[in-house]
Amino acid sequence: MNEIQWFPGHMKKTQELIAENIKLVDLIIEVLDARIPLSSQNPLLQEIIGDKPKLIALTKSDLAANLDLWLKYFGDKNITAVAVDSVKGAGIKNLIAAAKKIAAPKTHKLEKFGAKPRSARAMIVGIPNVGKSTLINRLGGVNRAKAENRPAVTRSKQWIKIDNGLDLLDTPGILYHKFEDKDIALKLAWTYAINDEVLDIEETVYLLLETLAAKFPAGLIERYKLENLPTEGHEILNQIGIKRGCIRRGGVVDIEKTARLILSEFRAGKIGKVNLDDLPAE
Repeated sequence: MNEIQWFPGHMKKTQELIAENIKLVDLIIEVLDARIPLSSQNPLLQEIIGDKPKLIALTKSDLAANLDLWLKYFGDKNITAVAVDSVKGAGIKNLIAAAKKIAAPKTHKLEKFGAKPRSARAMIVGIPNVGKSTLINRLGGVNRAKAENRPAVTRSKQWIKIDNGLDLLDTPGILYHKFEDKDIALKLAWTYAINDEVLDIEETVYLLLETLAAKFPAGLIERYKLENLPTEGHEILNQIGIKRGCIRRGGVVDIEKTARLILSEFRAGKIGKVNLDDLPAE
């Protein structure tokens, strides 16, 4: 598998934007993909955030397995985490309540010293395509943030007024400068945090199929009506290609077409609920 790298030039500006504006907010809402709650964290963001109070929104929770274990994991680290389905609205009220609670010591302190009462202020951050814009639109009740299912759509900061006493500062998604861990890079590629244009699609999908076969085989078997499930990714892909009729002239499976089909259905949650990260041993 070739090394995956993707860091568009505007992401450096995003890093500077977050650092410059962090003093304006009471807390950080870090948006993580519930299917990869560790791999979707960005070490660059952790350095910038520092000691600022933080709330985690585990988005795409309707596509994720083992949510309770991950909520407990963050809770054990004294980090408030809320599972959210931005499309259906599940968890939104809990997220707003948690943000207000975390911001309360700061807002109350300001009022104590004579400042006018104001809404809690939160900066919302995360890597590309974890669902930030969809979450903000759900919070605000209208399409206030540009939401699109491809990486790096939001390009500048936006203040968004939430009717429930919460103001959000939206920022563009930001990735690492360099992926030290190839497994993390793959998970980001599978979930579309990295643009497909930099991927070897066939090899990426082979590895995805091998991972799903090892961790969540039932989803593959049910979705593609497989009689048996090989361990090798190219064998699984060939079976799926035949089942779906992705055949080229001469009766040969169209590998690229099948690979793109599988990747699209995985991202849409059609291969079942998954969680691709392992809970740390501690």
